[in-house]
Amino acid sequence: MASRSPVTIAIDAGTTGVRALVVDVRSDVVDVAYRELTQYFPMPGWVEHDADEIWAAVQATLTEVAERLGDERVVQAIGITNQRETVIAWDRSTGRPLHRALVWQDRRTAGQCSAMVDAGHLPLIRERTGLVLDPYFSATKMRWLLEEGDVATGPDLALATVDAWVLWNLTGGTHGGVFATDPTNASRTLLFDIVERRWSDDLCELFNVPTSTLPEVKPSCGRFGMVTADAVGSHRALVGVPVSAMLGDQHAALFGQACFDQGMTKATFGTGSFVLMHAGGTCPAPVDGLLTTIAWDLGDAGADILATSGDAGQRRSSVAYAVEGSVFVAGAGVQWLRDGLGIIGSSADLEPLASSVDSSDGVTIVPAFAGLGSPHWDPAARGIITGLSRGSGRAQLARAMVDAMGYQVRDVLDAMAGIGTAPSVVRVDGGAAVMDLLLQHLADQTRLGVSRPRSVETTALGAATMAGLAEGVWGTLDDVAALWTEEASFQPTLDPALADAAHAVWLRATDRSRAWAQSTND
Repeated sequence: MASRSPVTIAIDAGTTGVRALVVDVRSDVVDVAYRELTQYFPMPGWVEHDADEIWAAVQATLTEVAERLGDERVVQAIGITNQRETVIAWDRSTGRPLHRALVWQDRRTAGQCSAMVDAGHLPLIRERTGLVLDPYFSATKMRWLLEEGDVATGPDLALATVDAWVLWNLTGGTHGGVFATDPTNASRTLLFDIVERRWSDDLCELFNVPTSTLPEVKPSCGRFGMVTADAVGSHRALVGVPVSAMLGDQHAALFGQACFDQGMTKATFGTGSFVLMHAGGTCPAPVDGLLTTIAWDLGDAGADILATSGDAGQRRSSVAYAVEGSVFVAGAGVQWLRDGLGIIGSSADLEPLASSVDSSDGVTIVPAFAGLGSPHWDPAARGIITGLSRGSGRAQLARAMVDAMGYQVRDVLDAMAGIGTAPSVVRVDGGAAVMDLLLQHLADQTRLGVSRPRSVETTALGAATMAGLAEGVWGTLDDVAALWTEEASFQPTLDPALADAAHAVWLRATDRSRAWAQSTND
């Protein structure tokens, strides 16, 4: 009988749905199953998910791909990656969720955040967590659940992010399920000291969140527990498989892009853009407009993974930090052109229309539809279009939107250069990364090489390959780096003076969008 090929499975519990992806030893995704999640909007600015539905989607997608494995493949490990900051409260004695999950997009705690800034708590939070006081993060959501969501404290209360909910259920639930998270998710809660790498008693007290309700924090890479028969309907291909990696989605994408060395950067063009730069093994000081976070923790496995990685391995650390910039509108701007203005019929029409003109002819779009994210962090900014003339048309608007996506990422990368380690290479993924026009514009603006990989499933690949590293499917980071394959490369060709002049126009327009809602009482 021929030997069975090892595969790993990534569970990707995202915002709009849950996927299970099977990854082979060549880092190819060989099977995918997907279930969409219901979005709940009980009040303006409130966004919720059903935690039971999330778990049911995990079970359904896992068993679906397991049934298609056949006898030639054997699952060696499972990795979990997830939407970050989303909070689930449940009773560990019954397994029952105590409230719908509060999603990272939920803004109900904006007033609480503003009050805490006014009370002078921001400097402590920036120093300990690398984050800002914003409803985006988990702690104020937890506090709301306890104070206004009728969630009672008690010895069995669990307050955690989606990864911990999935792990707990996979590994037994009420029958001995493992209640744990990893540093990448913990570092997004406002409760985790990213230098000490532990829950902060001071911050838990500040947000009135009992430390007893929080999961144990384990390294991102390593064995968390084993899949039980109850979790997967006794499916023989999955029972007893170790769960050996957990990462927040953007951290998983950084790992999946093989950004293993300081300065390597990934930019994801999804609904928004998330830019993460590997900042090395020492936590950098906070940088205005940017977030500091833990990229991953390789734990005890790190010594072996790094030991045979040559010169690069000597510079690497088991614990890696990242600097992050979050841009709110990328693909959402394309959707606005399609659905709001009707100037394109589908997202695929954007690049051909934008490429039909040599430039935007002075038109600039600042897509601050929900305020500005990094590096401005201005919730009162609003979208504007400047530079219109009688000759402006559909093509100029399309070109201006493509330009805006590139300018926003340049703004983040320029801010990142302020930490002392400038971005060295940019690897891109996400839906809009298929546009050569955008990637050439980004290369011209940043004066950096921009690379698009052969596989755009970088989030799932990050979780799957890290789990495989923990279980010996791959030996070192160099082995995983060798799996990353470039599909297209873009080098700067525009005169730097012309690039800076165009960027200056963008900055003028951005400045005019700032504080707009405040000035109009919107």
